[in-house]
Amino acid sequence: MSMSEEEAQRKRGRWLFAQGTEFRLGVVALEQLPEAEHIEIAFAGRSNVGKSSLINALTNQKGLARTSNTPGRTQELNFFMLAPNREPGAAWLVDLPGYGYARESKSKIAAWNELLNTYLRGRPNLRRVFMLVDSRHGLKANDLLMMDDLDKAAVSYQIVLTKVDKIKTTQLARVIEETQTALLKRPAAHPIVLPSSSEKGTGIDDVRAAFASLVEIDQLGYKA
Repeated sequence: MSMSEEEAQRKRGRWLFAQGTEFRLGVVALEQLPEAEHIEIAFAGRSNVGKSSLINALTNQKGLARTSNTPGRTQELNFFMLAPNREPGAAWLVDLPGYGYARESKSKIAAWNELLNTYLRGRPNLRRVFMLVDSRHGLKANDLLMMDDLDKAAVSYQIVLTKVDKIKTTQLARVIEETQTALLKRPAAHPIVLPSSSEKGTGIDDVRAAFASLVEIDQLGYKA
């Protein structure tokens, strides 16, 4: 992709997220899922990976997704509508429960996992999962298990490295290379790794662009 094409994609992403994002519902059981009428793009990651902070940065709404120093706060599937004032709305942004945190009863964790796995396996309008990985730690065992599940479910996913402002440039380059290598044999993985920092704004436009590439924004009135 040429630089002009990349900038055109970033422009589309900035436009889409400038149309607003609105929380609509939190889902704790499959029967509460909305009708599969809109494209859905989900965000997943280990607890405390910075998922809420990234969603707030993407939408430019500091309080949209709850942030907390306590891992495991997101305990349901949270559905946010993009461009809520433009009919029929652009797409659902779905904030998935953080995984890998065990300060709950085994039965509750099992219920979350069942809801999450069933959603990922059976949602026909789910276009992609942006899977967040802390750049300071790289891929961990829980991440690899999630990738296994997504590969088996044939759900497209793309790695977003978070908190890249916390590590050196040389370290980041190594983490990106190691992550890309790990993705080579993954059938459902998108090959491009997206570095980001919610705090510094690094890579936010690139994540927006990747999101917008999955949405038919021309139907919402976008003019290039």
